[in-house]
Amino acid sequence: MEYISVTQYAEKHGISERTARNYCATGKIDGSFLTGKTWNIPADAPLPRKGKQRISPLLQRLREEKESKLKGGIYHRTQIDLTYNSNHIEGSRLTKEQTRHIFETNTLGITAKSTRIDDIMETVNHFRCIDYVIDHATDKITETHLKQLHLILKNNTSDSRKSWFAIGDYKR
Repeated sequence: MEYISVTQYAEKHGISERTARNYCATGKIDGSFLTGKTWNIPADAPLPRKGKQRISPLLQRLREEKESKLKGGIYHRTQIDLTYNSNHIEGSRLTKEQTRHIFETNTLGITAKSTRIDDIMETVNHFRCIDYVIDHATDKITETHLKQLHLILKNNTSDSRKSWFAIGDYKR
């Protein structure tokens, strides 16, 4: 059987050397053994599976409030504040009050000035993006997730109708 060092194992699996040593010391890598102060790890040893992933109390709370449609909680506040601030940075002309109104009633309400449709669509889409992030918070971040977020955010906006503007992964 061929053996590799902690350094080689860590590089192979994209983890730190400290984590690899801890896996060896706690018996999570079958067939590994110490020679003096050096760990010998079977070259074909797989990366140990992590136990059941613990969900943070904040994530659990966000999911519960999302499910129950609780107003005034962390989820409600996150949706409005994060959406307003993010869209404002991108040039949206909606006020925080309009953003709140769209989230709570799914309507814009009466406005004195005209409002760009893209501002409204991106606000609604942003709410959906936050839901997507909450639903997939424990998943590994992948290119697919990022493309999905972009697709959700830009869906039904004027950008989505431009032939040169790739939305999500459906245009190349």
